[in-house]
Amino acid sequence: AGMAVLESYDHAMARGATILAEIAGVGLSADASDIVAPTVEGPEAALRFCLADAGLNPEDVDYLNAHGTGTKANDQIETAAIKRVFGDHARSLSVSSTKSMHAHCLGASGGLEMIACVMAIRDGIVPPTANYREPDPECDLDVTPNTARERKVRAALSNSFAFGGTNAVLAFKAV
Repeated sequence: AGMAVLESYDHAMARGATILAEIAGVGLSADASDIVAPTVEGPEAALRFCLADAGLNPEDVDYLNAHGTGTKANDQIETAAIKRVFGDHARSLSVSSTKSMHAHCLGASGGLEMIACVMAIRDGIVPPTANYREPDPECDLDVTPNTARERKVRAALSNSFAFGGTNAVLAFKAV
């Protein structure tokens, strides 16, 4: 379980809050090409829009919480989008899917994954993809398998993709 309080920086400072991270940007896209077959263009656009909105370059991002449903089509499309957007940095970007631990909670997944990103920034620990057994050669990213990994996380992204081609990416930064 988790809870997030979203408020302006000035309001948080005025009440003496401990600020864990900043929501730095958002990227949205809708490719709407098929109800269940994703395309690479939609997730790619959402990632690019998010980075631009957050004022981040690809190399500024240390962790990406993937939509990562564990399905061949979704994971391969998401990997391709990450590679297109992050280029050479995709190889050193820590990636995991926390759905492996909390399941796909549909609308609640984005909130849980936001908390995972904020905790990664706060604690300097990238959460794992639990039960990761056989790597897919088409998904050749730096996946954090089975055990959390220590890493300074300055910025993190969270991918959330829905049936029908609705794509959302949030960017979080250390404060």
